[in-house]
Amino acid sequence: MIHVVLCDDHAVLRRGIRDTLVESPDITVTAEAGSYPELREALRTAACDVLLLDLNLPGRSGLEVLASLRDTHPQIRVLIVSMYPEDQYALRAIRAGAQGYANKASDPLQLITAVHTVMQGRKYLTPEVAQLLADSLAQPTAELPHEQLSERELQTLVKIASGRRLSDIAEELMLSPKTVSVYRARVLEKLKLSNNAELTVYAIRNQLV
Repeated sequence: MIHVVLCDDHAVLRRGIRDTLVESPDITVTAEAGSYPELREALRTAACDVLLLDLNLPGRSGLEVLASLRDTHPQIRVLIVSMYPEDQYALRAIRAGAQGYANKASDPLQLITAVHTVMQGRKYLTPEVAQLLADSLAQPTAELPHEQLSERELQTLVKIASGRRLSDIAEELMLSPKTVSVYRARVLEKLKLSNNAELTVYAIRNQLV
């Protein structure tokens, strides 16, 4: 039996994923969490072979959670399941230690395949992610400015470019407005931009939104 834990802050999406996974007779969902604190608590008692982890979590991003798990639960295989397009985050996730990356918009039954794949000790890569990985190895390109951003800085950039106010971003990420303002200032500095309008243009040109 493969023991799976789900970590996603949207209960409806968790329910859909759980209902899909349990169609496989050898998969059982042992716990669910909507944030990193809930996940830590769940992992104290729940058996977990594979963790399905969303990137957009309140408080700590999925990649930050992934980094923490590498230290605390290195035996757990992590499969990132996100709404973000593969070309934005998939390679980041794989390089950060995830065993696979699946898009929530894809065929739900692919999640069963993904769980089986990572449980066998292999990476789960969609054709799109495999192509991205192959291209990055075959034709190394100069790093784009936004690729130097931290996970939180990139999230801030994308949310500002999507029209969110700083107060809204702070609430979504469970951070203080002051902290979000610091992230915004860092983004402007690293990208050599001056204001939100320029951030938005940059994000659109680089297909981040």
